[in-house]
Amino acid sequence: MEILVCIKQVPDDSVEISLNSETGKPALEEITQIVNAFDTYALEMATRMKEAVGGEVVVVSIGDESVKNSLKNCLAVGGDKAFLVKHENVEKLDAKGIAKVLVNAKDEIEGKLGVKFDMIFCGKEATDYATSQVGLMLADELKVPVVTNVVDVELKENLVDIKQEIDEGYNVIETSIPCVVTVQKPNYEPRYPTIKTKMQARKKPIEEISLEIEELNPVEIIKVYEPVKRSAGVKIKAETVEEAVSQAMKMMVEAKVL
Repeated sequence: MEILVCIKQVPDDSVEISLNSETGKPALEEITQIVNAFDTYALEMATRMKEAVGGEVVVVSIGDESVKNSLKNCLAVGGDKAFLVKHENVEKLDAKGIAKVLVNAKDEIEGKLGVKFDMIFCGKEATDYATSQVGLMLADELKVPVVTNVVDVELKENLVDIKQEIDEGYNVIETSIPCVVTVQKPNYEPRYPTIKTKMQARKKPIEEISLEIEELNPVEIIKVYEPVKRSAGVKIKAETVEEAVSQAMKMMVEAKVL
């Protein structure tokens, strides 16, 4: 099983990010850049599949030199090889543009390694710009099946059984390969690197890929808004349920929400 995992480097979403008062852009200078959370689930799922049936996991990303650090981390937790598509302004590419770059990168990597990828894993969305479109557009460009919100995969001969999370529960979908899956959070966490795997990852090269991407239509971000701050709630103290309901109804009437 030859697997390609597409990852994106994003600002740490566990840290509150504010806007720069002068530029109006997110103040990211002091924010640590990490692998997108859903992409870590995708890598873990791909690695477990590799461990079950054999094969190799290759990781690819688009970005500047700093992304190599995230790719090294991926090599320490299951990735066998890593490739970087060098691009200094990846934030100017829309989902369609990113999908086109990934298609070209896939073809380039297959040529270099002499393989054909059976599956492509992506996170269901990025935590910085949560469009949930890249995986779908990638599959459309490749003309292969795609399953979204995946929480489990199992290879059965030349078919893949995929467990998909939906609002009502789960679907179990059988699809042929090659295919693309976008990964939701499964019922397990990504593995942590060990000192041994970190040392091994340091020795693995990250090959750069140069692609012609000037022809793609760039995206211009006009303005970024901070989310509205939620005000503190109101606690109602009463002796009985009836009194509490009465107080709540009075507050809603005064706030003109009834």
